[in-house]
Amino acid sequence: MSGCGTTQENSSSHSRTSKEQKLWDLTKLYQTPTHTFGATTGLVQEVYYEGEPYHGKPTRVFAYIGRPAGKGPFPAMVLVHGGGGQAFANWADMWAQRGYVAIAMDTAGNGPGKKRLPDGGPDQSDVEKFQNLTTSDVKDMWTYHAVAAVIRGHSLLRSLPEVDANRIGITGISWGGYLTCIVSGVDHRLKCAVPVYGSGFLWEDSAWLTRFENYGPELTKRWCELFDPSVYLPNTTCPILFVNRPTDFHYRLAVYKKSYRLVQGPRNLHMDIKLTHSHPAGWAPEEIAIFTDSILRGGAPLAKVTDMTVAANTAFAGYTTTVPITKAELCYTSDTGTYDKRKWQAIPAQFTDKVVSAELPKERPLTFFLNVIDERGAITSSPHIEYKAEGK
Repeated sequence: MSGCGTTQENSSSHSRTSKEQKLWDLTKLYQTPTHTFGATTGLVQEVYYEGEPYHGKPTRVFAYIGRPAGKGPFPAMVLVHGGGGQAFANWADMWAQRGYVAIAMDTAGNGPGKKRLPDGGPDQSDVEKFQNLTTSDVKDMWTYHAVAAVIRGHSLLRSLPEVDANRIGITGISWGGYLTCIVSGVDHRLKCAVPVYGSGFLWEDSAWLTRFENYGPELTKRWCELFDPSVYLPNTTCPILFVNRPTDFHYRLAVYKKSYRLVQGPRNLHMDIKLTHSHPAGWAPEEIAIFTDSILRGGAPLAKVTDMTVAANTAFAGYTTTVPITKAELCYTSDTGTYDKRKWQAIPAQFTDKVVSAELPKERPLTFFLNVIDERGAITSSPHIEYKAEGK
């Protein structure tokens, strides 16, 4: 259907309009928000901080802050939940255990235990995400509030004496990955970003196509020019790791690839055919900690894998790594239909110290990518290729 018209070729022209400067007041959001600390349990403390006005009334955002033992200064992480989620104390604690100060905020107007705050912002249902743009103030939309809450959470982290403000990253899951894609292109104070599942080009192929059909072409165009990550990803300059599975129903493979190709700065890809879609599954991959450690703590980085080329029915990709590669695999499916229903397989691939390769199965159509796995068990992926007939 007709959408906002953003493509890989012209999306940079959208980014040059600096929509975030018009939509979000970064001068205000970069200031330390008014905040009040609450109870502490273990390494995690409650905090409330100011949000954006909602229907003209002041709001508060609830969050958990996890702090490691010791004085610091520590690196820090911003943690953004997805649909149906909340401020997760255990997520903040997990990062505190890793030696990071972490803030996990609620983006649905709720407090502890998902209990609605009397002064909370919009809920996170599809109603608030896709309310009628002809009758609603854009600044009452969920995405507007959620992005502002994330940026303000980052500003609060930066103000803490135990935090090294020059070593802060962000990760988010599902709709939190969507938000991470936007925030990474808006808040240029961040040093790294890890969107899990989230992507842009949602009007082209996603779990929300019916919403856009109900909108119609004109409102779809307006929504995605304001709130689709494809508008903001070209502005991302910090290193970014995209984490997903090829079977994701919400953020689908083809538009996922279009999304990460928009990033002009350093990017990496982790595609796992065994990954499921949930908050615990989304924060579990060790590749996330390895990547952030490499940027924020000087750790050994993930491998980097180039685009594949195919010759004589063999797929090739170059790679670089500082950690020895111990395994490589070709992941593929010959199924068609919706992405979430396709069955994927992994077979061994060959590798030298610079190149990974694998003979392709004879089936067509064929969708495939290459993975290299280092001695830590960390997986790095190539972009996928789809062969729809004999050849591409």
